[in-house]
Amino acid sequence: MAKTHHHNPGHGDSVCCTHPSPTPSLTQTLDEMDWDRGIWSAALCGDLSRVEKLLSSGCSVNSVDKSGYTALHYACRNGHKDIVSKLLQHGADPNLQTRSGRASPLHRAAYGGHVDIVSQLLRAKSDATLVDSDSKTALHKAAEQGNTEICKVLLKAQPSMKTAQDHRGQTPLDCIKKDYVPELRQLLS
Repeated sequence: MAKTHHHNPGHGDSVCCTHPSPTPSLTQTLDEMDWDRGIWSAALCGDLSRVEKLLSSGCSVNSVDKSGYTALHYACRNGHKDIVSKLLQHGADPNLQTRSGRASPLHRAAYGGHVDIVSQLLRAKSDATLVDSDSKTALHKAAEQGNTEICKVLLKAQPSMKTAQDHRGQTPLDCIKKDYVPELRQLLS
């Protein structure tokens, strides 16, 4: 029999999970068990039906795990566009940043090379000017990975990001690895 469990991880965010009553591993912490049964794990694994079930049972779409990641961060990181769509439809905030690294879902999608998700997030009013703890934008992250298509999408949304500097004074152009295609270098010049 599944039951719904709620607890407060610190910032008053309600974390929900629907789970059977398993016998947990002796080495698994309560936080790890909640994560495994929560919306974050479902989003990371691409389990749309479980995400839908958790949302319909009242799970907060913007609940954060111990590191400050939302389900949207995890879905964006792993390229699960159907889950990204579902979470955005349920009011997921595309501009929430993690506690330590200050990564946004857009940072995660850009770094992961998921152009369709980057476009989805921008349509959902994701702020392309947000910077992480290294003062890098999503454009920096896409440039680091040599992803020309994502860089094009981000520049169309926010052309001024071409000159954004991270904490070391590097622009997205400076983040391109030497062996990446000349088209990307030209785009960011």
